[in-house]
Amino acid sequence: MSLDALRSAVPDYARDLRLNLDSVIGNSGLTAQQLWGTVLATAIASRSPLVLRELAPEAKANLSPEAYTAARSAAAVMAVNNVFHRTRHLLSDHEYGNLRTGLRMNVIGNPGVDRVDFELWSFAVSAVNGCGLCLDAHEQVLRKAGVDREVIQEAFKIASVIQAVGCTLEAEAVLAEIE
Repeated sequence: MSLDALRSAVPDYARDLRLNLDSVIGNSGLTAQQLWGTVLATAIASRSPLVLRELAPEAKANLSPEAYTAARSAAAVMAVNNVFHRTRHLLSDHEYGNLRTGLRMNVIGNPGVDRVDFELWSFAVSAVNGCGLCLDAHEQVLRKAGVDREVIQEAFKIASVIQAVGCTLEAEAVLAEIE
């Protein structure tokens, strides 16, 4: 499979997802590195083996080895950060926010690619994982770096569509087994 096959696998009742997939990947205003890094990082964050299996080869073909690794690193470090910071934020005892984090996040300081691209991928993964604090933090860094809101919105549009395609196809796989 590929992007075309993934698109074809989307059931007719979710044809809007097919159109959205074409739109966010085929008509993106992002650079190729920003686009495919966002696609890869959010495919990983979607936790859908099917989506990742189909999109990772295309991402790899469109990214340098360094960017391919950095997008994977963004997904990995945000998997930790999003749970940690979302939990601290949701706890009613705000004293947890004053405690030392104590978690390694070295890749954030040296991602091996343009810092803005890494922040964009981290932002997109944070959208999938639903961490408001991380979304705000990454959005502020991106805005301070001069990134337009439209570019940031492109990242969370990609995240939204990749997540929705993953949910839909995983549900279809389960339903096919029981119907």
